[in-house]
Order: sequence, then C-alpha cells, then structure tokens
Amino acid sequence: MLLEINNLYFSHTKDQPLFENFNLKLNEGKIIALAGESGCGKSTLLSLIYGLLNWERGEILFEGQKLMGPKGNLVPGEPEMKFVAQNFDLMPYATVAENVGKFISNINLAKKKETVNELLDVVGLSEFTNTLPKNLSGGQQQRVAIARALSVLPKLLLLDEPFSHLDFARKIELREKLFKYVKEKNISLIISTHEIQDIIPWLDQIVILDHGKLIQTDDAEETYKNPYNQYVAKLFGEVNIFSEAEKSDFKISNFAYFPQNIKISVEGFAAQVLESRFAGNHYWNKIISQNKELIIYTQEKINGDIKITFS
Repeated sequence: MLLEINNLYFSHTKDQPLFENFNLKLNEGKIIALAGESGCGKSTLLSLIYGLLNWERGEILFEGQKLMGPKGNLVPGEPEMKFVAQNFDLMPYATVAENVGKFISNINLAKKKETVNELLDVVGLSEFTNTLPKNLSGGQQQRVAIARALSVLPKLLLLDEPFSHLDFARKIELREKLFKYVKEKNISLIISTHEIQDIIPWLDQIVILDHGKLIQTDDAEETYKNPYNQYVAKLFGEVNIFSEAEKSDFKISNFAYFPQNIKISVEGFAAQVLESRFAGNHYWNKIISQNKELIIYTQEKINGDIKITFS
C-alpha cells in the first residue's frame, strides 16, 4: 500500500470540518485522479498528504510510515514526494534548464544535461532552455515546475490542476507524454482535476470528493458507467438525469444517460427535435420525449419527429 489515510479530521475553521473520519487507500504505481467541484477539498487533501497542513486527528501513512506533517518536518514537504501546486515557486533569475536541474546532482554534468533535455521534451519546452521564467506564460511556468518535480524521480507526484493554464493543443501534447513518462519510471501520480473527461484514458482510479466526503473510488470505466449519484455523473460533462418516475416512463434502469447513450432507432419512444447544432465531431441535439427534454449526440443533423432508445 503506497498511501493510507485513516480517520482523518481537518478543518479550516473549528466549527466546520472539511474532512471528518476520512479514509482512503491508494496503491503504488497508479495514476489517480482527485475529482470534484471547486471547494470539494482536492487541493487541501494534496497539501495534507504532502505535509503543508496540520491535521487535528487521524493518520496518514506513506509506505507504512506515519507522516507527521509540518509539526514533525523542519523543511515543509515529504522527501519521497513532489508537489506542484498553483504557485510554481520557480527561481526568477535562473533559466528554464537551471530550474529543471535544480535538484539534480552536478557530479555528472553530461548526464544532468541529458536528463534536463529529456524532461523539457516531456513537457514540451525544449526550445525554452535558456529562457527566464518571467518571459514565460503561466502555463509554461507550470510545465517547468512539473519537469523540475519529475527530475528527482519521486515515489509520489502530486499535481494540482496541472492542465488548467494550458490551451487545448498543449494539453493534449502534455498529458500523453506526462502519463507515459510516469508509467515508465514507476512514479505514482495523484492529479487533482475538475475535467475528468480530458484525462480519463490514462487513469487507473478516480477518487470523487464532495465537500470533504469520499463519494466514490473506482477505476475509470466503472465510475463512468456506474456513477454513484448525480454529482458524480455530472463531473463527466453533459448528462441526462432521470427521476424515479421518469425512469419508469422510459422503462430504463439507470438514473443517468450520457448524450451518446441515447440513440435514434426505427422503434422506440417518440421524440421531437427542438434544436440540432454542429459541435465538431458530432451534432448537439435537444429533443423532447415523454414531456422530458433530453440532449443527444448524432453524426448527422436531425429534425422533425424521431424515435429513441437507450443503451
């Protein structure tokens, strides 16, 4: 067991605890997403694990050893972990390469340069080797911080919203290289995100938080196909939610159906198309059936009367 949290109690204010009797176990070598709406406790949990915040009760164990938090560490943080938060803490008068190589030994300078270049390639910043941080965008600074954290091959890497400052093209490039690199180096990764759908192909596990409560912790496929409740389902994007009465009307068993899970068919429930809009790789459609408005995706523009089934 890589990380074990038992009966954790933590509060920012005395009368309103964020985590109360919180329990979580995470295995080694996994890519794990911490997901939930803003304010659910993702960033705070990462700070607690890394040792930046003191907790009132309970314990956090890393590879079987109890962590002490700020009360027990002279230097903030845990030596076998690295944490990239929203403040990147780069050396302002050192180049990108010097920042990335900050924690790498100078005994073998050729090897150090090779490692720095490899990491800059992973984060897509090879052309910025001699650039100062002040001349980088926020997203670029974040990627320098990630490369620096990877340079020491931590047993556990904690990333707080690492793609939040990136445009879509850079996000696609970084996520594949980053996840491939941590798998190759057997680095365990916990990544907080409010956009699960962007990284779901690489996830081994998703931990869902809601105001400090653990809602669901399963692999990505199970979480997507069988969300515990509406809150979980909505984290994956647009979704159609059904009440018990509506489930009975449509003769369906699930309370949540994603737009791609409602299909046009020859037989099924009668529906009327209200809107049909081009959305890139699909058409976004609003329809009404059984007095309920639904969103469905199709490959072609639709109109008029149709029939639908659920899959």
